[in-house]
Amino acid sequence: MELRTLRYFVAVAEELHFGRAATRLHMSQPPLSRAIKQLEAEAGALLFARSPAGVTLTPVGAVLLDEARALLDHADRVRARVFAAAGVATLTVGILGDSTDPGATRLADAYRRSHPDIDIRIRDTDLTDPTCGLRAGLVDIALTRAPFDETALTLRELRTDPVGVVLRADDPLARRGRLRRADLGDRRWFQFPRGTDPIWQSYWNGGEPREGPVVRVVQECLQAVLWNGTVGLAPLGHDLPAELAAVPLIDMAPSRVVAVWNKGDTNPLIRSFIEIATAAYRH
Repeated sequence: MELRTLRYFVAVAEELHFGRAATRLHMSQPPLSRAIKQLEAEAGALLFARSPAGVTLTPVGAVLLDEARALLDHADRVRARVFAAAGVATLTVGILGDSTDPGATRLADAYRRSHPDIDIRIRDTDLTDPTCGLRAGLVDIALTRAPFDETALTLRELRTDPVGVVLRADDPLARRGRLRRADLGDRRWFQFPRGTDPIWQSYWNGGEPREGPVVRVVQECLQAVLWNGTVGLAPLGHDLPAELAAVPLIDMAPSRVVAVWNKGDTNPLIRSFIEIATAAYRH
């Protein structure tokens, strides 16, 4: 199994949609579909159950997803050590959430203009690690959302976004102009897996323990709302499918978009990144 094919598989598994995964991978859908079929042939089993409503992981696919993530993380660490030994100037940036955020787009353009000779590597991560692999040494700096455990880390706030409740469009609460957390007391919320940063988990659960399905990526959150009537929180201002709606939550602290890096890291590329990011998100 090639690493590239495993990256394709992880993208489809996290998006649960071949079209969205192809967009995320900056490729067309037909070669992505062929790569997944070849991977299924190598595995000797179906990895996805396909239907007109979309795709879901099979039990074999779920096992491969865990193993593929671990293998790709290890490969990233190996690559970083090799580049460091070779003296190649690289900066690995972890991104959590929407990589099409206008602030991130402006940042990418400005950083490339300022540092055309730097090899920029992007690590797109799921919702279970708000530091995007920073603590594990997988990235040099992360664009993510606070709050989370800041021990041994340095944060720079770039923007704040109001938070809303994501509901099915036919949910009676979706017709309300605004909501409070008390309005959702009897609802099921989506959860993050055991071991997820507790500060992060608490924030997205409205500050108290909740019951609900376990999710790892944004698309799983949306599918939990669509299929199970689960509710959850999300930054406002992002496009949602027509079947879903977001209602402002007025007693919830805003979500903070931050850049985060290891405390004491003196890499000049990181310092430049922070300066450029601060300007890019100010617009």
